Formats: sequence, C-alpha cells, structure tokens
Amino acid sequence: MRISDPTDALGQGLAAIRQRFDVPESFPPQVLEAAEAAALRVPAEHVDRTAMPFVTLDPASSTDLDQAFAIETSGADLLLQYAIADVAWFVSDGDPIDQEAWKRGGTLYLPDGKAGLYPRVLSEGAASLLPDGPRPAVVFTVRVAPDGTASLDGVERALVRSRAKLAYDGVRDEDLPAGFAELSARVQAAENRRGAARVDPPEQEVAALGEGRYELVFRPRLVSEERNAALSLATNIAVAEALRAHHTGLFRTMAEPDARGVRRLRETAKAFGLAWPATATLAQFERMLDPKDPKQAAFMLAIRRAGNGAGYEPYREGVVPWHAAVAATYAHATAPLRRLADRYVVRAALAVANGQPVPAAVHEAFEKLPKVMDRADAIGGNIERAVIDLAEAVMLRGSVGKVFTAVVTDVDERGVRLQLRDLPVVARLGTNGVEPGAQLQVRLASADTVRGAVQFERVE
Repeated sequence: MRISDPTDALGQGLAAIRQRFDVPESFPPQVLEAAEAAALRVPAEHVDRTAMPFVTLDPASSTDLDQAFAIETSGADLLLQYAIADVAWFVSDGDPIDQEAWKRGGTLYLPDGKAGLYPRVLSEGAASLLPDGPRPAVVFTVRVAPDGTASLDGVERALVRSRAKLAYDGVRDEDLPAGFAELSARVQAAENRRGAARVDPPEQEVAALGEGRYELVFRPRLVSEERNAALSLATNIAVAEALRAHHTGLFRTMAEPDARGVRRLRETAKAFGLAWPATATLAQFERMLDPKDPKQAAFMLAIRRAGNGAGYEPYREGVVPWHAAVAATYAHATAPLRRLADRYVVRAALAVANGQPVPAAVHEAFEKLPKVMDRADAIGGNIERAVIDLAEAVMLRGSVGKVFTAVVTDVDERGVRLQLRDLPVVARLGTNGVEPGAQLQVRLASADTVRGAVQFERVE
C-alpha cells in the first residue's frame, strides 16, 4: 500500500504500527558482520551465462532484485531463462544470517519503509541482480508450450549480467525480450482454462486534497506488471510439478472460499452497485472486473480480505497440494531475497534437476518452514490491515459527524460488518436485528489517525 503523506499526518500512526508489531529497525551486529563477509564471496560453482541478454523488470525504486529473464524460441515453444538470486551462495545453514532470517521469515513492508529479510549489503547489493556487474544466480529454464503449459527443462547455477534495470511505469515493448508479451498471453490463456482466479487489487494511496481532507486513490496494476507476474507464475508451477514428481518440496496452498465468504462478497458487490450474475462463480466474476474503475478496484480488495488465506505444506505421499487461486500445484521459488522459504525450494529444485539428492537440511527445513512462514505471513497481513485501517482513518478524519449509507455484508456474534456504499471502507458496528444485504444509515463517530481506528454509530 502506497501512501501520499506530504504533511506527515500518518507519521504517528505508522510509528505506532511499527512498535505494535515489533518491526525490527536494523540487524544485530554479528549478522551485519557476517553479511559483509559473505558479500565478498566469489562465485566458484557457476557456469558463465553473462552473454545471455538478461534484464530485470520491477518498480523503479526497487534495488532488491530477485529475478532477471531472457526469452528464446524452441520450435513452437518459448524458453524462459529465469535467473533467480542465488541467496544460498551467500547464506549457509546455521550461520548468523541464516539464524536471523529464520526469526524474520520474510520482508515486512510499510509505506514509509521496509524491514528486510537480509541485510542490505546482500539484498540490495551482492545478491541482488542489479545491472552493475556479474551476479551469481540459479537459472531455471522453463519451457512454455503454445497452450501455456509450463515445464522445467533445467536448473543450473550461473553467473549472469543484467543488461538493464527496467521499470514498470516506463518500460517500452522494444526494451523487453522478443516473446515477452506472447509468453504472458500463453500463461494467461492456461490460467483461464484452469479456472484460476488470482486477485491482484490495485495499490491504495491516500492523497491530500488540502484543508485537512484526503482521498483514497487506487493505482491499478500496469500491463507490464501483469505480464511480468506471468513469468513467476509459470516458473513456480513448473518447479512445483518437478518437485512433486521427485516426492519432495514445499508448496503454497489455498482453499476455495467457503460459502459464507462468497455470500458476504455478493452483499459487498451489491453495496458497490456491481452486477454479479447469479449464475456466475466468484472466479468468473473476478475475471469481469476492471481495476481502473474505483468501485470494482475496491471490490477486488474486498475479495482479498475475504479469502481463507494461503499456507505452506511440505510434500506428503498421496496428497496433491492445491492453490485455488491459480488452480494448480504451486511453489514459491522466485523471491528468495524476500521470502525465507524460496531459498530452500530453489536448493531442492537445483538438486532434483541435476540428479542429485536433496540435502538433508532442506528436507528438515520443509517440515519446519510452514509454521515460520505462517507466522511471517500473519504479521505481514496484520501490518497491511493496520495500514489500511490507518489510511481509512486519515481519509475520514475530516468527516466526523457525517452520515453515510452502508450495506451489511456479514453478521456474527460481534455485530455486523459494513461496507460503505460510496467509499472503499469496511467497518464493524455493534448492532443486531439486521440481515446481510440490509442498507443502513451510519454516522462517523470518530476517526483516530494515531490508532488507525474508525467508529460508526447507527442512525435510527
């Protein structure tokens, strides 16, 4: 979530969020010392692939670059050469960097900065696939057929050199490898056939309008972002299938939304005046949404909030791990600078693709990682929710006493959940005697921008 805050109205609230969730400000001295030493490690097990025309594509401000890519043709197939930062080359099992990473689990993001998984000398320096020199990487060769089916052709440790650091908001088609758009289209077509329903809501921004007033703004994902995401999706699916075939791995899983969640979303759609056909499933309706429309963008955010949540599961004989949003077996392998689990999935893929046994430390990690990653995801999710609450409070702080029209989307023992009709705000109200779908008039009683809390009261 990106927040425009020229008057620092959000400063106190963000500081409180950092304190509440114990977001680390730095790394222990022994971790920083170990990282400085690791950054000097010279690649010695990597083949030279510096002649390949790799590029990166990320937000313009990003310097922790996990992925670089090149694309080739092979008959009717496209070959994605996907270079992933070789974090395991710099971090050894049990060293101080590794121990600290297990405590963190992942990078935490707030609008005013992040708390990285690894020290910056690695994550934004020696291990990042920046275009300022050769970098060690693990290169996945992913074959994408005309129908979008992705399979893993090979994995190798390689020395790569990025030709360009491309940015989502400024990249041109001619800057990208030939086949980039076609590969994305193939992956998207395969998703549609599987009935996948990935929800990528726009980023939210709180923009100042002057005189203490703010507006919540949605920034839709750019075409370049959507196409770039297809590269990771294809790779993660191909890696997952390869690991499952070798009876190992750590998989990202998510169950389908339950009936209650779908009913709540239907009421939310009504609140926004969106026509959700009675015969259309949630997945089908999601594909109809236009993120450029503010109300539809807000509904995409509501879908993400209403989900059952994703988790991690190690390989189990006879169990097919499933991720409902992508409608496939899926693993996280493409962001090792930001997620602890990816480092171990990459190591496992490197082993099985080259006919080597998966290291015992990796098998052991697969059993322990679900708990660690679930905790990290929960903290990250709570922080994201707190930031959204804070943004809503900032947006509404000049509207205390104003009456809003809201629709009840859910009822439970704590009262009702409301969706304001004209703003992307979700709130709770301690009332009873109403059913989902009911329309209420509510008055904003308070908007606390330090605690990030809003309170409504029913207008009888």
